[in-house]
Amino acid sequence: MPEKVVIIGSGPAAWTAAIYAARANLQPVVYEGAITEENRLQGTLPLGQLNLTTEVENYPSWPFVDAAVMEQFSRSALPPDQFAMLEGYYHGKHGTGRRSAFGPEIMTYMRQQAVNFGTRIITDDIVQVDFKRRPFVLTAREGQTVQALSVIIATGARANYLGLPSEDKYKNNGVSACAVCDGALPRFRNKPLAVIGGGDSAVEESTYLSKFASNVYLVHRRDQLRASKIMQARALQNPKITMKWNRVLEEVLGNDKDGVTGVRLKSTVDQQTETLEVSGVFLAIGHTPNTKFLQGQVKLDDKGYIIWTKPQRTYTSVEGVFAAGDVADSYYRQAVTAAGTGCMAAIDAERWLSEHGQV
Repeated sequence: MPEKVVIIGSGPAAWTAAIYAARANLQPVVYEGAITEENRLQGTLPLGQLNLTTEVENYPSWPFVDAAVMEQFSRSALPPDQFAMLEGYYHGKHGTGRRSAFGPEIMTYMRQQAVNFGTRIITDDIVQVDFKRRPFVLTAREGQTVQALSVIIATGARANYLGLPSEDKYKNNGVSACAVCDGALPRFRNKPLAVIGGGDSAVEESTYLSKFASNVYLVHRRDQLRASKIMQARALQNPKITMKWNRVLEEVLGNDKDGVTGVRLKSTVDQQTETLEVSGVFLAIGHTPNTKFLQGQVKLDDKGYIIWTKPQRTYTSVEGVFAAGDVADSYYRQAVTAAGTGCMAAIDAERWLSEHGQV
């Protein structure tokens, strides 16, 4: 018996879609991803990119709250096995004072909310799809298959990193790939920051960060930016942005107490190195949408993002297949926009199933 709707992914878009689909009596199944070393290394473990962040100040409805109260809430809202995964956040340096909710907390709450309404969860990856057959056939990592009348793809997009050990060490402790998400945090305010990149994204991140930082070093491996001319002018005329031409990030410097304290840059034209004191490093070298498993069965843009084929709808090039979140959004890439399109995809799927006499 085919499932009415299968949701692939486990970020804000996927869980919002699951909540709406479950409340519409569609009995959704979510493939949240497998817990593997491969997924860990590429940042695609269950619960999505938000699960890799610390304090989340820009998601509506999560004001500052005492950490002890947050612990009580988590203990009350979650079953013991899920609470155990968060318990470490309520001890040590995170366990006292007022703070915003952490990314892992928000994502675990979303997951539990979906479960509360009857969502079934399979902790595995979908590695192959057949959208040419109806019902659709999806194949998991271990070879199991599931048939689906409709599918919501919410696999997200992962930030690109350089792969430096020091970069990985200080992720969420001064190293970030999202200025809009993290730039206004107290740790970065009125402090010198470094942005790595040379395209439009790097210039946009630098310009945004200049509102909060004392100075922004824009580090680029060449002697001119790849960004559009208007974006270049914006950066070069900004008194708080200092260009570091012909340089690459060699190492992120820091310590366990303070997190990032500096960067060591290496010249691309000679053997010189330079050390800068900064409190944050922002990688702006692009994102990779998690669409490889689709194998071209859904229409993608030139960057690999799924194309919505109908304005203001989450329809893809395949009838009955919908896309939500960052996998179809190369522009905003925010948790709140992902959640919104997750809602849209669930409603689109329910109405499509109804129109075709499937529910």
